[in-house]
Amino acid sequence: MTNELTLAEVEALARAAHEGQTDKAGRPYAEHLRAVAEGVRARGGDDEQIAAAWLHDAVEDDALSARWLDEAALSRRTKDIVLAVTKRAGEPPEAYAGRILATPGALLVKEADLAHNADPARLTVLDEATRTRLTEKYAGMRALLGLSRGSV
Repeated sequence: MTNELTLAEVEALARAAHEGQTDKAGRPYAEHLRAVAEGVRARGGDDEQIAAAWLHDAVEDDALSARWLDEAALSRRTKDIVLAVTKRAGEPPEAYAGRILATPGALLVKEADLAHNADPARLTVLDEATRTRLTEKYAGMRALLGLSRGSV
């Protein structure tokens, strides 16, 4: 499909959608999106996965609606990856991990997301309780996804 958004357009949309948002460390949220997109690229991901990386938190954070995603000029695969990595309220981690594993291309995006979230440089600025909680949460998700410690 030649009508699909380019990666530059997806990046601009994601940056605009998350404008003014910050991560847990108080950094502009777009820095996380860029790091995940670059992590996907570095792990050999294709353009559809890189586009999904830019949008991976957009629906979950209500930065963009599920309807927007459904109607967006994106490949079905990119949309499926974004939906796979979008956590749903009250969803058990096992169900979330199962959906990621069942969606072609989604595991690489989630692996890059977890790698950036668990980056010691990002975690070090958080209070100890939050750092411990998040470290355990990310390790638990890596285990559910079958990601070895060394693949970060």
